[in-house]
Amino acid sequence: MRVLALIAFICIETIMECSPCKGLYFFEFVSCSVLVVTGVLLLMFSLNLHIRIPQINWNLTDLVNTGLSTFFFFIASVVLATLNHKTGAEIAAVIFGFLAMAMYAVNTYLAIKKWRVNSRQQNSGQTSDSICARTESREVDHHPEIQRLDA
Repeated sequence: MRVLALIAFICIETIMECSPCKGLYFFEFVSCSVLVVTGVLLLMFSLNLHIRIPQINWNLTDLVNTGLSTFFFFIASVVLATLNHKTGAEIAAVIFGFLAMAMYAVNTYLAIKKWRVNSRQQNSGQTSDSICARTESREVDHHPEIQRLDA
């Protein structure tokens, strides 16, 4: 996934001349941004730094990253495909852009499945915890002074 985005970025960087450069610049910005953000997340997961920051929902963060990367690679690839000059580097960048988009889409699908499974586990865990807490609260005598008078 990152390799395809890197190849797309390298292809776009080899272009020396462009007349309307907006599509090229947008593709360059998207591919570079996706590489940086995904690289930072990959580094955090590889070094287990995400464990030190439990306040962040990392599954949701990964889902948002892959979803936005898919969307922006799609838009950038379509824009570059329509505004290119049919040079080899531009065509290669478009192809690798769509391939990277497809890989990010697969990863988005897997992230959605993982997020749903974790959400269900958390909800079922909270439900069983709340049932246990209610059961324990019923077992505790709320009026100990009454028992002392009866005893």
